[in-house]
Parts: sequence; structure tokens; C-alpha cells
Amino acid sequence: MKLLSVVIPSYNSQDYMRYCIESLLPGGENVELLIVNDGSVDKTAEIADEYARKYPTIVRAIHQENGGHGEAVNAGIRNATGLYFKVVDSDDWVDTRAYLKILSALNDFVTEEKSIDMLISNFVYEKEGAKYKKVMKYENVLPEGKVFGWDDIGSFRKGQYILMHSVIYKTQLLRDCGLELPKHTFYVDNLFVYTPLQHVNRIYYMNVDFYRYFIGREDQSVNESVMIKRIDQQLKVNKLMIEQVEIGKIKSPKLRQYMLNHLEIVTVVSAILLIRSGTEENLNKKKELWKYIKNEDLELYHRLRYGFMGNLLNLPGRFGRSISVGAYKISQKVVGFN
Repeated sequence: MKLLSVVIPSYNSQDYMRYCIESLLPGGENVELLIVNDGSVDKTAEIADEYARKYPTIVRAIHQENGGHGEAVNAGIRNATGLYFKVVDSDDWVDTRAYLKILSALNDFVTEEKSIDMLISNFVYEKEGAKYKKVMKYENVLPEGKVFGWDDIGSFRKGQYILMHSVIYKTQLLRDCGLELPKHTFYVDNLFVYTPLQHVNRIYYMNVDFYRYFIGREDQSVNESVMIKRIDQQLKVNKLMIEQVEIGKIKSPKLRQYMLNHLEIVTVVSAILLIRSGTEENLNKKKELWKYIKNEDLELYHRLRYGFMGNLLNLPGRFGRSISVGAYKISQKVVGFN
């Protein structure tokens, strides 16, 4: 059995996937790289097969009909033989020194027969054209150098979240909690990191800048104009986060608060994009979203709708909406979330 399975969801990735794969090869025989070619029409499949031939004990190429990012991750979970599981998107990469430190730590847990459910590390926003690279660190909130639980954590700052880039999960935990991401849907990385957290008990944090998250391509899913076009998919993920986790039933107060904060920022993004689009149809969708949350979980609705951000997002009229957008832009700069 391998120590770590890394799934690389790849769709028309011929121009950048080699850099990603090469950054992961130093893991050697401890790691299996599952390159999932998600119905690409360029040379992605050929490149995946080339690496599988060259490194037959490390790389596996999986070819499937196009199912979207979530289905590529699902294929990774189904095929993984590693004890631990990581997703690295084909346009991102990892830092070699941090990678080797993480593998060493995971190996120590296996040797000492001390299993963990999740390992968290830092990630770097590799924003095209930016002189200053923002690093998402957790040293202010997570204990270092020991296994801990949710009751041992501090308070996360606004804009500080555990994202897909931060986590390595125990593979069996993902299977046991029945995680299955929806097909043909963007932004499912929120579900990947969010839904399993309620099943996590033993956590380990390494203060290393491991994952390099590239932002800058015009067609990238996190580009605001692209997100507005795909707003229905953002709303779908937003609703699934509410359906899949009953926040009120989470026993740990600190995890419960974290889950609420994470859900709040996703809901804020949904609402602000609907406002930004300016169409009557999308303004109605904003009303429908709040109605959906109210019907699904009244207590959650009150906490989201009547918190500071909820009130700000629901200022009446065109002038109120312009204030909402302005406040959101300021918070983007101050807090630094994307």
C-alpha cells in the first residue's frame, strides 16, 4: 500500500500539467499519482499515458468521459490505494521541500501506528502579476508539532479558511463518510473540504508552504465574470453544503463556529455575485437563496441573514446594493480572500 495518493484532475491541461506532475514525482515510491483525464480533447491523455509508461510504479493514467472536476476527484477516491489522499489541480504545483517534510511526517504516523484523519499545511496564492504572494497560514489557530482535536484550536480570522489546497485526508475517512461530488459542477472543492470535517477527530498541522495555488488565467473558474456566468453551479454547491452538514448537530463548539463561518463566506460570495450581475433574474435568485435557507434550517437562516454580512447584503434598492458591493470589495482587499 502507498503512503499517499495524489489525484490530478486534468481537463485540456496540456499546456501546464507537466509542471504539476514533475513537482510531485520527488515523492518517489511512497506516492501514487492518479492523473485523471476528464474527457480532454487536446494532448492531455497522451501526456498522462507518457508519464504512466515512464513511471509505471508511481503514475496511473485514468481516462473517463467528461464529468467535471468533482467526478475526476470521485475517480481518484475510487482508485486510490494510498493511506492518505490529496487533490492537486493540474494548473497548480507543490513545493518540493515542504512535500518531503509532509511525507516524512505521514510515514512517522504509520511507523508509530498513530493514525490521523487529516493533515493541514499552508498554501500560497500564486497570483499572476502580483509582487506580493499571499500565504494562507494557520500558525495562529492550530497547534504545531502534536496531534490535536477541534477543542484544541483557536479562533480563525475572517478570510482564513481550510481549503482543498490545505488538506490531506485519510483515504478511508473519505470513503466512510460517503463523499461523492456532483458531476458537471464547478466549485465542488468547497464540498470536498467542508463535508468530511464533521468526521475528523485527529488532526496534525505542519507550518510549511506546501501547495502553490495558481490564479490568473482568464478562463479560470474563480474569475469573477466566469463565476457570474456559472452562478447556478455556485448556488448548487452552496445548497449542498447546507444539506450535507447539519451545523446545529456538531458537538464541538469550535468546529460548529468554524463551519458556520465557512458557510457564511460561501453564501456571501453567492449573494454578491448575484447582486454584481445586476439582472432581475439573478436578484430574484438571491431572494430564493434566502428563502431556501429559511425553509431548510430556520436557526441557520437567522444566524446568516441577521449577522453583519447578512444585513450588509440585504440593504434595499440600487443604492443599498452598491454599498453591499463596495463593502465586499473593501473586505476582499483587507481580508485577502479570493
